[in-house]
Amino acid sequence: MKALRAQDVEYTLQHSRGARVDEDVAATFKSGDRVLTRNIHPIGHTRLPRYARARHGTIASDYGVFIFPDTHARGEGVKAQHLYSVRFSARELWGPEAREADGVYLDLWDDYLDPAPGDPAPGDPTPGDPT
Repeated sequence: MKALRAQDVEYTLQHSRGARVDEDVAATFKSGDRVLTRNIHPIGHTRLPRYARARHGTIASDYGVFIFPDTHARGEGVKAQHLYSVRFSARELWGPEAREADGVYLDLWDDYLDPAPGDPAPGDPTPGDPT
């Protein structure tokens, strides 16, 4: 990966297109889906905080398709995928002493998430749904 020269920083910041990518990538989850974060321990960069690994949450919204920062930081390419806002109850993250009404929202990519055990796989019809 090429290093950014000091004299190019201002131009790059003003003309950067950001991390959103214009690729047709199918969403794995939709708003309301229950998810379980993966319990990963990579050497190097990740945006999945340790306190949120192997925790249950709910998809609050889908921001669209973005560069996956883990592979991008290692120079392994864009690996475009959906970025979601995921809500975790405070008790899920910090135990029964946390206030029941409190929650935390984290922005997480597909590669950090699995369907919650016992839930239908994303895209599968729910039981009793004729579609």
